[in-house]
Amino acid sequence: MDERARTLLKTLVERYIADGQPVGSRTLSRASGLELSPATIRNVMADLEDLGLIASPHTSAGRVPTPRGYRLFVDTMLTARPVDLAHEPPEMAGVREQLQPDQPQRVIAQAAQLLSNLSHFVGVITAPKRAGVFHHIEFMRLGEKRVLVILVSSDGDVQNRVIFTTRDYSQSELAEATALLNNHYTGLAIDEMRGRLHGEIETLRAEIAVLMQVAVQAGSDALSEGSEQVIVSGERNLLGVEDFGHDLGSLRKMFNLFEQKTELMRLLENSSRAEGVRIYIGGESGVVPYESLSVVSAPYEVDGRVVGTLAVVGPTRMAYERMIQLVDITARLVGNALSGPR
Repeated sequence: MDERARTLLKTLVERYIADGQPVGSRTLSRASGLELSPATIRNVMADLEDLGLIASPHTSAGRVPTPRGYRLFVDTMLTARPVDLAHEPPEMAGVREQLQPDQPQRVIAQAAQLLSNLSHFVGVITAPKRAGVFHHIEFMRLGEKRVLVILVSSDGDVQNRVIFTTRDYSQSELAEATALLNNHYTGLAIDEMRGRLHGEIETLRAEIAVLMQVAVQAGSDALSEGSEQVIVSGERNLLGVEDFGHDLGSLRKMFNLFEQKTELMRLLENSSRAEGVRIYIGGESGVVPYESLSVVSAPYEVDGRVVGTLAVVGPTRMAYERMIQLVDITARLVGNALSGPR
C-alpha cells in the first residue's frame, strides 16, 4: 500500500468508528485532506476492497472496515500514547479511590464494573487464584448450637460462615478454640490445617476438636465458593450497540459466551502470557469466534507477578485508542491496589 491508500484507509476507519455509517468517497475527500478527485478515491477504495480491508454493506455506496482492515489500522496506524498514572485522563478521575485494597474480591468486582461503565461495553476480569492460606479465625456465639466463624485468608479476604453444632458452646469455649487455631495453625493452607488437626486430635478435648474440625471444613467451603475465576459486568450494554442490536441470533450466542465463561477464561489465560495490551479483532482469537466482537486485554501484576487479566469486550467498531488506555490504566491500578499493604 502506498501512503495515499494508507491515509484513506486510516480516515475511513476513524470516520466509521466515530459515526457508525458507511463512508463514501465524498466524505473521504473532505476528511482525508488529500486533493484527489472522487474518481481517484473510488479507484483506491476498489483496491482496498480487493485487498479485503474494506467492504460494501448491502447496496450502500459507502464502505466499512473489515476485521482485516481494523487489524492493519490497529497495528500500523494507531498512536496510543502510554499514560502516566500521575496524569490520568479526566474520565479516570476517582477510579483509584474506588479500587480500595480492603478486600481483594471487592477490588476485582469493582474493576469489572469500572471497565464496563467507562467503556460502555462488557468488562471482564480473572480473579487471582486464591492461596487458601489461613491467617486468622474468630468464633462468635450466635445462639444455641449456632456459631459464626470469621475467616481471614493471607490475602486479606474475609469470609463469614454460620455453623450448626451438635452441642451448645459457651463463649469461653469458643475463645479457647480461637486461641488454639490462631496460635498453632496461622500461615498454613486449609489442607495442611486439616492434616495437622487430624494428627493432633487426640491431644485436644473432644468438644474443642469437633468444633475445630467443623471450622476447618467451613473454611474450605468458604474459599472454594468465593473463588469465581471470571467476573463479567455489563453484558446488557451490548443490547444498545447498533452494530448488532437487532441480530438476536448473534446476541444469544454472545450472552451464552458470557454466561458459560469457559471460552473467556481460555482467552484471558492466553492474554496473561503477553506483555502489555493485546487486541483480538473479530474471530482472530479462535476463542471468541464472532467477527462482530473485539477484545482489548491486559495482564495485571501483584508484587511483580502476573496473577490475572482484564479486558473490554465490545463491537469491532470501537474507539481502540481509548480502550487501550482504559485497559492499560485499569490493569495498573488493580495491580497497585492488590499489592498494597494488607
